[in-house]
Amino acid sequence: MAATNLLSDTTCKNATSEGRAIRKLADGDGLYLWVYADGRKYWRMRYFQTGKEKSLSLGVYPKESLAGARKKRQAILKQLSEGVDPSAKRKADEVAAKLSAVNTFEAVAREWYGKQVHTWAASHALDVRRRLETNIFPTLGARPIAELSPPEVLAAIRKIEHRGATDLAHRVMGVVGQVLRYGVATGRGERDHTADLRGALTPHVKGNQNAVPVKELPQLLRDIAAYDQPPINGEPQTRLALQLLALTFVRTNELIGATWDEFDLDAPYDPDPDADKCGPMWSIPASRMKGKKAHMVPLAPQSVKVLNDLKTLAGDSPYVLPGRTPSKPISNNTMLFALYRLGYRGKMTGHGFRAVASTALNESNKFESQWIERQLAHVPANEVESAYNRALYLPFRTAMMYWWADHIDSLMVSKTPHKENASLSA
Repeated sequence: MAATNLLSDTTCKNATSEGRAIRKLADGDGLYLWVYADGRKYWRMRYFQTGKEKSLSLGVYPKESLAGARKKRQAILKQLSEGVDPSAKRKADEVAAKLSAVNTFEAVAREWYGKQVHTWAASHALDVRRRLETNIFPTLGARPIAELSPPEVLAAIRKIEHRGATDLAHRVMGVVGQVLRYGVATGRGERDHTADLRGALTPHVKGNQNAVPVKELPQLLRDIAAYDQPPINGEPQTRLALQLLALTFVRTNELIGATWDEFDLDAPYDPDPDADKCGPMWSIPASRMKGKKAHMVPLAPQSVKVLNDLKTLAGDSPYVLPGRTPSKPISNNTMLFALYRLGYRGKMTGHGFRAVASTALNESNKFESQWIERQLAHVPANEVESAYNRALYLPFRTAMMYWWADHIDSLMVSKTPHKENASLSA
């Protein structure tokens, strides 16, 4: 049925309520422009369904033009001719849109993330969020999770692979799989499509983290000690961070996220293996550890000296290594890029201090391998939670960490030192 048009653009533009609360201007076949006393203008569609008069809002004039309102009228007339109630359909469409919004991959992923994040270390939680927000949400985020297909998921992940980031591609695939399985479990997804993609990505060949040989450690230590001097003139905080990493050989993320409330720097020193108290201590909570188990790091006098110097630089920040914004720590790359500036690109990483310390301590023949492994926070896979003891071998580990700090100081001094009588805690 063709509508009989009665209005014009000029009529709509110039229309007033003529002193009435509402003036209704008809355009034919149920379409009206309602003009209010305060100047507001709304399009409404009047129609009959099962003998009852109904009304439907079609938008605000002039945002919704006369031509646009007429197109909506034609769509409504078509629905009526097919026996469809336009009001009921609009409500159904709104409900479907809301359901679709909570069933998108991004919505399901964020819900899954919220369920899991409290079980992860802060660094891992940040990595997972970045993997989703940077690599997946731009391509799959708005898609209803139930409509995804294996080729679609593969295409999104292959974009990462094509950047040469094969390891990241596999890690993102794992995260996507967990989200899809959560979608199935909550009744919004059909299946985990990543199960069909096994073998579809280029295999990642994992290499060891770069680490200098033990024999090159003295020069590295001297180079670090001079990091904030000419010609590099780096930040003192970064130099101290590298020195603390060498002394404690914790994971880089464990040091970056360290807060001052984790440290007891005032306990009396007593490295005697038979002593009950073991001196200053760094207690890293389970939430920040890779293995989700709390870890204790005995602090030799050299470590305490470095930490006190860092405390002066940190000011009121809760972080041992605050970034430009005191409420946040330094970035993951700060220490790595410092090693690059020192000429160790491809030769040494923050993680490499763990490998060097492990090798040197084992080769010294002074310490049991169990002490070294526990201080590296390497927990045997068969050790159940109830049997885990964060203080296991602690007196012996304390004596070992004191020896290691003294050994590092001795390595700093040679016949041709980088700077005379250099000391790690200088």
